Amino acid sequence: MVTSTIGGLRAACDDVAQATADDTVDGVPARWVARPGSTEEVAAVLHAAAGLGLRVVARGRGTRLAWGVAPTAVDLIVDTGRMDAVLAHAAGDLVVTVQAGLPMGVLQRALAPYRQRLALDYDNPEGTIGGTIATAASGPLRYRYGSVRDLLIGITVVLADGSVAHSGGKVVKNVAGYDLGKLYTGSLGTLGVITEAVFRLHPLPEASRWITVPAVDATRAAAAIAAIRGSQHDPVALEVDRAAPGGPVTVATAVEGVAGAIGARADAVADLVASAAGTPATVSEQPPDWWGRAPYPPPGPAATVSCEPTGLADLLSTAPGTLRGSAGAGVLVAGLTGGARLGVELAQLREIAYRHGGSAVLRCAPSERKADLDVWGPVPALVLMRRLKDQFDPEHRLSPGRFVGGI
Repeated sequence: MVTSTIGGLRAACDDVAQATADDTVDGVPARWVARPGSTEEVAAVLHAAAGLGLRVVARGRGTRLAWGVAPTAVDLIVDTGRMDAVLAHAAGDLVVTVQAGLPMGVLQRALAPYRQRLALDYDNPEGTIGGTIATAASGPLRYRYGSVRDLLIGITVVLADGSVAHSGGKVVKNVAGYDLGKLYTGSLGTLGVITEAVFRLHPLPEASRWITVPAVDATRAAAAIAAIRGSQHDPVALEVDRAAPGGPVTVATAVEGVAGAIGARADAVADLVASAAGTPATVSEQPPDWWGRAPYPPPGPAATVSCEPTGLADLLSTAPGTLRGSAGAGVLVAGLTGGARLGVELAQLREIAYRHGGSAVLRCAPSERKADLDVWGPVPALVLMRRLKDQFDPEHRLSPGRFVGGI
């Protein structure tokens, strides 16, 4: 059986090997690893895997494979590491087409000479394009430029049977099929293997400033956030950092623009937040040390928590753990204690979030702890999501069990 399986996979891809001890997905060992170099090879590999009945997980650099739930089993890892090219860059149209295995940091360095960027500033430059889409990861700039699904204008995926699907186009105006890109964003590889993506880009600013104010408590911090949100200063990011429940909260705002005007804008923001927070604000050409960084060491535990703007003061004052993230967008990450208290802390987060129209999802944690917890919480669209899984992956062989409801 081993020989026939290897033979079938190698007929589809010339780089197939038995898995090593390092080839695991959230603690679940794989049996084989294939490293295709193109969409066509991925299609051939998945077609062969379908014929062999193999359960498949896609992997980029593996930096976010602990997000979600551990798969029920892994026969084959499809490693996209060889698919790391910038396929096209239409600088005049602010559009780039890339392969899924390209690390985010490499892409940003390739765009920098053109004074352009992909406005997804998640704190992991080693994370790949495919992994960023699959986990819907984004950073502080989401406040101004949106999240992954807002910047993704085209996508190529290989379905469970090896067929190839395309959505969107290579220009910003072409939005035909855009919903397919939204569907794959955050799906944790359960609907197909992402092989290529087309993104809209934004120019790099001439100058940037970060305005930081330490508020004495959550109420003052929420007041500073509300003042910025209601102003005409157009910040690109609005972040908070809170070390412990009931403690001080640091609010940081980023503004961008032309060099000649950035100083006056930053000073005006500093005056506004200082008045609201009741403490002096500082202006810097560099972000604070914690800016855009996760408030937890890998592999967690941590949860993503959201709430309406009116609930920020409550969340910042009472939520357990360390909080950090986009106060402007109402999406924060909580670094939790873990151990026996993890379930209690997660329940506390959900109670607070639900009071204010939000949610709390356990982003990552040691696999042995996640097995005993409700990682996702209530999911109103679960019936529809199961139907989509049945349509895109009828045999449930792609990342089985990693997503909500055991999808």
